[in-house]
Amino acid sequence: MGKICNTIHGLRPAIMMVVVQAAMAGVNVFYKIAANIGMSLRVLIAYRFLFAAGILVPLALVVERKSRPKLTWVVAGQAFLCGLLGGSMAQNLYAQSLALTSATFAAAMTNLIPAITLVLAISFGLERLAAGTTAGKAKVAGTLLCIGGAMLLTFYKGPEINPWKTNIDILHRDHHQHPGGGHVAASQQRAGNHVLGALLAVCCCFCTAMGLIVQAKMIRNYPCPYSSTALMITMGAIQAVGFGLCMDRNWSDWELGWDIRLLTVSYSGIVGSGVMFTFMAWCVQMRGPLFVSVFSPLMLVLVAIAGSLLLNEKLHLGTVLGAVVIVCGLYAVLWGKGKELKRICQLVPSKSSRESERIDVIVTSTTENSIHRQSSSNNALGFVLTSMVSDDLNADVSQNNNGEEKKEDDDDSGDEGKNGSIELNPNV
Repeated sequence: MGKICNTIHGLRPAIMMVVVQAAMAGVNVFYKIAANIGMSLRVLIAYRFLFAAGILVPLALVVERKSRPKLTWVVAGQAFLCGLLGGSMAQNLYAQSLALTSATFAAAMTNLIPAITLVLAISFGLERLAAGTTAGKAKVAGTLLCIGGAMLLTFYKGPEINPWKTNIDILHRDHHQHPGGGHVAASQQRAGNHVLGALLAVCCCFCTAMGLIVQAKMIRNYPCPYSSTALMITMGAIQAVGFGLCMDRNWSDWELGWDIRLLTVSYSGIVGSGVMFTFMAWCVQMRGPLFVSVFSPLMLVLVAIAGSLLLNEKLHLGTVLGAVVIVCGLYAVLWGKGKELKRICQLVPSKSSRESERIDVIVTSTTENSIHRQSSSNNALGFVLTSMVSDDLNADVSQNNNGEEKKEDDDDSGDEGKNGSIELNPNV
């Protein structure tokens, strides 16, 4: 029984990430349904951020109430940029791309984000390419594969693939074919929408990558994951609501009844942003960010299955080949980054070597009543801190015998050895 519990406990991060990707696939399906029923996608994004802020802000206030540092104007400005680039703007671009193309196509294009982030990080000097190493070559090859897969996904359609055939179409689209020139015009319009949707998807990936770079800077100044994300979501909510009110001034567009509109905004906000972020934060804490990134292609597979079964989306050879190439490029980038992180971690001194460097404290009672602290490291580098003590302390110290002084020295040296070790936390 104990082995089964340990196995389940070890699989918990993987199970949680599968749930996260399944939930995000559901968000894509709801986006497509909302666009088909005529709901304004700008209103949908605004409500999603409002629902997400309603979940994350109380969570951050409770979880990090004691560890949260003071909010500065610099952090507030960085949160505003994160909310704009990685939040409201990216989500609006993604929703419009999904409405013009398909849920599978939009989900496949999001796998370009790691490659674009790598290119931008190198351009801004935040990342070293190291093209001569194996990790550097893998990152370059993965980036090129992602770009090639995106081009294949956009410009090559290929024959239709029907792995399974169902009569389910919850979008209730009209499949009537218009004869003659009407059919040709409709085909040309769909082709134009496909290219525009691909362009919007690339812009979404670019904005998200920029937001990740700004967020990396923000985390250094405000190292609280829940509070920083809640702050970013709040900024994104303000921006999305403002943008929605400027573009959709008809109040009927903002009305939510007990229908698919309310279900879409509540699911995408509460489940897709609030609950799933908490799951991802737990997984990052347990297994690291690379483990979380590895599961991102799973959403593409789940979206393709759901789109084919529920939305009656047609899979084409170009979509499948482009998605496979992008996923291969993604894993190449992640493998190179993982190898690089492993090499950096090997350069960090081990915990045992840090604990081996003790700091001995020698307290002597002299006429000047000074305290000498001597550090016994490999080079026997010592330093002396002199401080005056009060008359009461002089009396207490003078009454101690040599045995008590030795015992106090050992205790102090043990405490100093534990608390005086230098922890190196590389910021990659």
